[in-house]
Amino acid sequence: MILLATLFGAVVGSFLNVVILRLPKDDASIVFPGSHCPQCLAPLNWYENIPILSYLVLRGRCRSCKVHISMQYPLVELSMAVLTAILYHRLAFTFEFFFYFVFFAALLVIIFIDIQHQIIPDSISLPGILIGFAGSFLNGLVTWQQSALGVLFGGGVLYAVAYGYYAVTKREGMGGGDIKLLAMIGAFLGWQSLVYVVFSSSLVGSLVGIVAMFHQGKKGQTRIPYGPFLAFGAMTYLLFHQQIEHLWKLYLSVSGM
Repeated sequence: MILLATLFGAVVGSFLNVVILRLPKDDASIVFPGSHCPQCLAPLNWYENIPILSYLVLRGRCRSCKVHISMQYPLVELSMAVLTAILYHRLAFTFEFFFYFVFFAALLVIIFIDIQHQIIPDSISLPGILIGFAGSFLNGLVTWQQSALGVLFGGGVLYAVAYGYYAVTKREGMGGGDIKLLAMIGAFLGWQSLVYVVFSSSLVGSLVGIVAMFHQGKKGQTRIPYGPFLAFGAMTYLLFHQQIEHLWKLYLSVSGM
């Protein structure tokens, strides 16, 4: 069953590549035309569309024009396969499995679109908020009250941070897409996840930002997308929330709080 879940995740990951490539384009459909080479536009045969395996067999090049195929394609497929296997191991084929499968798929698309275009599509985050809240009525891991507060606090916290940063620097440091994304995360994971998600994403994002600042030589003008760090924080919280909560209680006990 884990193998079946893994294969299912890889197949969906192949479709997510299409979404990542076409969703940011105003005139592109994620359904039509069928899969094709983005360079020569040659349509792909079924055996060129087998997740991960086709990339290895073709040695990372288009069969028609021989142009190099981005590593993004097998990476997305492999990531979704691994995430699905872990979800099944934790949740089996329950409502929560399919609920958070959709959540992980959305986060994976957001990660790669934000890295490439520095945007988080409203067409993912806004429906995600509604789906996360609606699903909380059937979700055994998060109550609808926790989900509702997650939306309220998730959007509100980042909005306050963004407004405060702009008031001090007169520059936009965080886009509205990040605010909607954290509201979506709050809807799926509840308000109790937000402290960890914001803290971990800020910590990892700051470390990556420092490295990028020295590498690019732009100092304070360096810009990196924040969405991928929020998404990563949400994924790790869902998969390891028990360990995270245990470490938090241990810290409070040691510190005497």
